[in-house]
Amino acid sequence: MLNILDGYNIAISRPPAFTGATGNTRGDKDGTMAAITLFEVFGLVKAIVFGKCTVTGVGAGTIEVGVAGNTALFLAPCVDATTIAAGDFYVDASVAEMGGFATLPAGAITDRDIIETTSAVDVTAGQIYYVCLWKPITDDGLVVARYPNAD
Repeated sequence: MLNILDGYNIAISRPPAFTGATGNTRGDKDGTMAAITLFEVFGLVKAIVFGKCTVTGVGAGTIEVGVAGNTALFLAPCVDATTIAAGDFYVDASVAEMGGFATLPAGAITDRDIIETTSAVDVTAGQIYYVCLWKPITDDGLVVARYPNAD
């Protein structure tokens, strides 16, 4: 059986909580943080991303994780943030209380940051942190968490 961690490095990003009712904060769909960088990517890497909810979402906003130009590359849009409850894993649009890791898509990306995008409606409360499993493909391949210590 293949272990999902075989050969992968781990980066964890813990952005500040969603407070989209306040302008230009995480979750404000029209603000400067409607898209936030979770991980900075250098060189060419293979990456797998999933989220872990620690505080249930509030607000019917859509959340997705990808890169500029393909904002759902890693995690399909969760149509309503309220469907992500504390303890859930964000592994696809349907969210999972446990498991679901076998279906996580891997993407090969180069020098493009991995971002979380909020749209449709503000997400006014809640917390999701993200885990990126990654392997360098080129010698300079590296993934760095933008928010390694927040939460």
